[in-house]
Amino acid sequence: MDAPVPELATRAARCAERLRAADDLLLASHIDADGLTSAGIASTALERAGIAHDVVFEKQLDREAVERYAAADYDAVFFTDFGSGQLDVITDYEAFTPVIADHHQPADAAIEFHLNPLLEGLDGGSELSGAGASYCVARALEGDDGDNRDLAALAVVGAVGDMQVVEGELIGANAGIVAEGVEAGVLDASKDLAVFGTQTRPLPKLLAYASDVPIPGITGDRNGALRFLDGLDAELREDGEWKAWADLDTAARRTVVSALVQRAMRTGVGADEIEALIGTTYTLCGEERGSELRDASEFSTLLNATARYDRAAVGLAVCRGERGAPLDAARDLLREHRQTLATGVDVVREVGVERESHVQWFHAGDRLPETVVGIVAGMAMGEDGVEAGVPIIAFAEKDDGGDDEPGVKVSMRGTPRLVERGLDLSTVAAEAAAAVGGDGGGHEVAAGATVPAGRETDFVAAADAAVSEQLGS
Repeated sequence: MDAPVPELATRAARCAERLRAADDLLLASHIDADGLTSAGIASTALERAGIAHDVVFEKQLDREAVERYAAADYDAVFFTDFGSGQLDVITDYEAFTPVIADHHQPADAAIEFHLNPLLEGLDGGSELSGAGASYCVARALEGDDGDNRDLAALAVVGAVGDMQVVEGELIGANAGIVAEGVEAGVLDASKDLAVFGTQTRPLPKLLAYASDVPIPGITGDRNGALRFLDGLDAELREDGEWKAWADLDTAARRTVVSALVQRAMRTGVGADEIEALIGTTYTLCGEERGSELRDASEFSTLLNATARYDRAAVGLAVCRGERGAPLDAARDLLREHRQTLATGVDVVREVGVERESHVQWFHAGDRLPETVVGIVAGMAMGEDGVEAGVPIIAFAEKDDGGDDEPGVKVSMRGTPRLVERGLDLSTVAAEAAAAVGGDGGGHEVAAGATVPAGRETDFVAAADAAVSEQLGS
């Protein structure tokens, strides 16, 4: 077997060997799209290898969760999409053997069975996601006649959901996983319109909602999008109804893209932004055309909706190939998720955004669920009163199940351009949280933390100083 990521082959083999030897195994994973796909890949591979296991999900891996695992008398715990950053806690317990497939910054501790791209000089923020790390272990779990390359599709969904697309495509180790998926016939990777919703949204809605590259007179203007499309010489309707992008033939797609580019040029959109209209799209060949599961980006959004409303088991079922009731439930949760996000930016406007020297922030209190406040923060950047080129910090009350001293959830968002200048929100979150007695981490462009209630302004001050040092301003 050729390893999908050669640099991680030895670590993957070592992890797989320990998992095969486990007498009683727990699989523990994060609840976002990357965590769900990580668990889906791991659980499917374990089942194929005949390894019985239980599955749990956590919003955040903390000492309380690790204590629960230790008390449950498992022989081994397989951590996916988290664990590396909590090694200092995990190694305090000897009741189980930890096996970790993660891509976050490791804490200052070591274990025997640990797969993480950062340990081999690969970038865990852009070259390999948690799902990709799980995929490496899944490939190592194959028997003599086994083939887990079909799980590459889920690994790509996880990477896309983890915002690892760089300049329109997946790179590094992620690209190697894409190649395996294409070879296995479960993925198609091709240049196309890089807009969210190509499988499910009718064309006017697709263009009006496409905000990554704003085009005056079309973006945010449904009537403008309708006028634009009505003026094109192409078959864009069927039986009087607008088609989705996925239903268009090659000639119609070329007509729309050409007209979009011309409109963008005429209205002063920059050349770099126009170029970003086209990118590599990742299609799951085995999924139904027109389904959210057909496109990696839409699939990841569906998964995020299940996890963020405490229904991670639904997302896992979909990742494991179940359809019917689990997929119907996921779609219901997605509709709820979109309704929440639609009102989220209004909440930000109402509570107001405070501007410090190098960051901006708002506190949603209990008006937004802690699981979506980070998404809303990203959506709000560029809105009136919210600067697009300044890192944003969002606070929301954390649901601690009635604890006497509930914490506060912190979510931080930056931009790729700020990252290019030196921004690393993972470090900012960790340092600022530590300064106020909390815990934080994540990725360069998006990070999170939990801090004690009442220490929010202190956290902001520490984060502002850290960002100032990184950006040299």
